Amino acid sequence: MAKLAWVVLPALCAVAVAMTIAPPPVEAADPAPATEAAPAPEPVRPPGFACGDKALSGTGPGFDSSRDHSEETAKEAWLEKARTIYTDATWQTAKELNVTCVKQGLYSKCFASAVPCGVQKSSEAAEAPAKSN
Repeated sequence: MAKLAWVVLPALCAVAVAMTIAPPPVEAADPAPATEAAPAPEPVRPPGFACGDKALSGTGPGFDSSRDHSEETAKEAWLEKARTIYTDATWQTAKELNVTCVKQGLYSKCFASAVPCGVQKSSEAAEAPAKSN
């Protein structure tokens, strides 16, 4: 048995050294043909559809034990502000959507921001602010 170890051990070492010096050739696989990524088509918008000039943000009243609930209250707060610009604004029709949450222990507070979009301008947004001199 000891003679067998003296024969096998040097053979294994020789194989290991040979692999580090000259690794076996690896055949390069043919590169997959590149597919062009087409930009996603813009959703069909109704006539008169427009978006606001800047993003609005909203947040819930405080930290919440449920992250999902905190996200929803942030979106609801955003929607209240967005409807002062477009009465038919929704989170789904807005652009540049962003929800960020911070965590403190087991509680979360989320902030929602987006540019409101819609067809029906709010009466508040339609009135131009008067300049005072």
